Amino acid sequence: MLRTPVTSRQQLDASHTGRVHTMNVLIASSIDGEAIERLEQEHQVIRAFPNSSEESLHALIRDCEALVFRSGIRVSADLMGCAPRLKLLVRAGSGMDNLDVEYARKRGVQLVRIPQPSARAVAEMAFAFMLALSRRLLEADRSMRNGRWEKHEFSGYLLRDKTLGVVGIGNTGSCVAQMGVAWGMRVIGCVQHPSREREEGFCEKGIQMLEFDQVIANADYLSIHVPLKDNTRRLLDADALSRMKPGAYLINLARGGIVDEQALYESLTHNGGLRGAALDVHEHEGQGCMSPLAMLNNVILTPHIGAMAIDAQREIGQKVVEIIDAFANAHGSDAWQGKVAEVAQGYTRIQGEVNRG
Repeated sequence: MLRTPVTSRQQLDASHTGRVHTMNVLIASSIDGEAIERLEQEHQVIRAFPNSSEESLHALIRDCEALVFRSGIRVSADLMGCAPRLKLLVRAGSGMDNLDVEYARKRGVQLVRIPQPSARAVAEMAFAFMLALSRRLLEADRSMRNGRWEKHEFSGYLLRDKTLGVVGIGNTGSCVAQMGVAWGMRVIGCVQHPSREREEGFCEKGIQMLEFDQVIANADYLSIHVPLKDNTRRLLDADALSRMKPGAYLINLARGGIVDEQALYESLTHNGGLRGAALDVHEHEGQGCMSPLAMLNNVILTPHIGAMAIDAQREIGQKVVEIIDAFANAHGSDAWQGKVAEVAQGYTRIQGEVNRG
């Protein structure tokens, strides 16, 4: 939906009415429909999805002041360079691997993330994966659909008293870890930058902090929750997978590329390797992409839907609206950052010119 861009004069007139200042907003990714409707009541909104090609975004962003995006949209320096009026980036979620953070910082473009609602959704899906793998639910379902009643073929394992290893205890990883404690699991984890203070804080919650090598060697269930960076690409390679406990399960709801999928295939198909795996993210994603793991019965594959709980998306949409309204109202004053931080409290962190996450 394309509307005429707002002029500076229109924004000035709005400032005398007591209403929210109007901004030109490009929504590059699908968000909650009610949130879009609310934005359209106060702002000039362009909906770029569902066909948000790089070429179309370059054309649509030229007069925009705010960009709303999720994973799957590459917010490059070239894209932001096409938008001389761009002031605000709203990441409707958590990950930052699709954004040129340094360019945004140099431009002085403000960035706000909304990680917490999606963190809860992803954490719950991690446990859906663990349960489905442990009890072989998908295999049992396929057996039933083929007319078989193999009651004694599908025994499985309890989560209770098993060791849950969490690689990356940030927004999502901490949710997974705390849920693991609630399930009666022994929870161990690691972070890139450990400290005594963080270790003591996690210990109080029943989470033991260890080194990465210790976590992967002791986990019955290993759940990955780190961003994709140079130092995490192929973090779970053939060597790391070989050091995991025989018969363990691997869960990846973080980013494709962190797990070496060919090495994972080898581990899943050899005696003494992993018992099962579940991946919501993949090295190659999009229509027509086929995972090398697709033929394995002990693997669950989903199309990057970890954050797609309706409740979570509704909450994210509400925060998107509140953040844009707060920015529009406070823009040009020293109070804007405080207002945005207040609106988004618990959902985002703002650090200087741009949030580095």
